[in-house]
Amino acid sequence: MPHPQQRSSVNGPSNDYHLLPVTEKQMRYARAIAEKSALEIPVEAQRDRRSLSAWISAHKPADPSPFANYPTGKQVAFAERIARAKRRPVPQECFRDKAMMSEWIDRNR
Repeated sequence: MPHPQQRSSVNGPSNDYHLLPVTEKQMRYARAIAEKSALEIPVEAQRDRRSLSAWISAHKPADPSPFANYPTGKQVAFAERIARAKRRPVPQECFRDKAMMSEWIDRNR
């Protein structure tokens, strides 16, 4: 008997065994977006994490936060590691703009 995720089809067994199911947290977030936007989450988007993540990215509201353009904690940590290794400071303006931080990281890797 085939594995439940390796169902037979006309073209042979399915190769979707690598797809991870959506998480409950991911589904709650998608439902909140759908409710606020008066949208329905397509069945296709609910089949795996990657599909639902793409739907969420396409439909989530823009972040109105004043900190939305700030670099992520991972960016800052990576830039600081580079700065220590190269013995040069990260420019202060990079800490207020994620695009500038990304450019600084790319130039100093």
